[in-house]
Amino acid sequence: MAVRSMTAYATTTAETVAGTLTIELKSVNSRFLDLQFRMNDEFRQYESAFREAIMQQVKRGKVECRLSYGKGERNVSSLRLNRALFEELMKLQTEVQDLDGNAINMRVSEILAWPGMIQEAVPDQDLLRVQVNSVLAATVKAFTQEREREGQALSEALLAKVSEMQAIVARIEPLLPQVLEQFKQKSIERMQEALGIAIEGAVPQTMTQQEAAERIRQEVTLYGMRIDVAEELARLKIHLDEIHEIFSKGGLVGKRLDFMLQELNREANTLGSKAAIKELSDASIDLKLLIEQIREQVQNLE
Repeated sequence: MAVRSMTAYATTTAETVAGTLTIELKSVNSRFLDLQFRMNDEFRQYESAFREAIMQQVKRGKVECRLSYGKGERNVSSLRLNRALFEELMKLQTEVQDLDGNAINMRVSEILAWPGMIQEAVPDQDLLRVQVNSVLAATVKAFTQEREREGQALSEALLAKVSEMQAIVARIEPLLPQVLEQFKQKSIERMQEALGIAIEGAVPQTMTQQEAAERIRQEVTLYGMRIDVAEELARLKIHLDEIHEIFSKGGLVGKRLDFMLQELNREANTLGSKAAIKELSDASIDLKLLIEQIREQVQNLE
């Protein structure tokens, strides 16, 4: 299934036996599925069918369904005479005239004004249901297509940012061995100088030059392990590859991407805390900026 956005709008208008029918669907972001219906009471009988049709296509988002209709020209002329009432009225009129010979016949306007004499033809309910379902199906289809088009555009934009993050990782990864070696060498020289002064001037009997060199090597090695970000970069690469995989599979990607972004942010923060050179610090900042940009857009995906 294609990646879909949670924001979309679609509307369909068609003529039915009840008049001009319009169905609108619009949705915005939401953690869960929230359906709201706006329709006249005479169409409430269709709400369950509407709900089922929408839920087949939508899993997350706040969706509003609005149904409205207006009477067309053919509905204005769909008035008919209540023949049963008319015949009953005529019988009563005859009885009155039998009792009173001076009684005159009712005028046409009086007959038509009689309560219940004019009736509006009731549309064929089976046909109306078919027509309403047809309009609904067309609206849901257009709505789904709109969500997929926007989802595709968002996916491309997000994957472009993921590629930027992969480029940052690829740029700094080759620097690590050289950076660690340079850091160790400089640290050894500085510690040798400091310990040498201490050994020569203060307490030379407590530590030999060989012991001092070994102590320096141990301290530098331990500190080098603490600033080594190879594992963080490896996890960053794995998470970024997984995001590509999530998009390639499609479907409901929003919650999975939220989780992956949390993991990416954790690794980027660790990278920044371990940064021993400006390049790593800058990379951490750039990664976190891209993660936040992606996070904002992911909120639009189902």
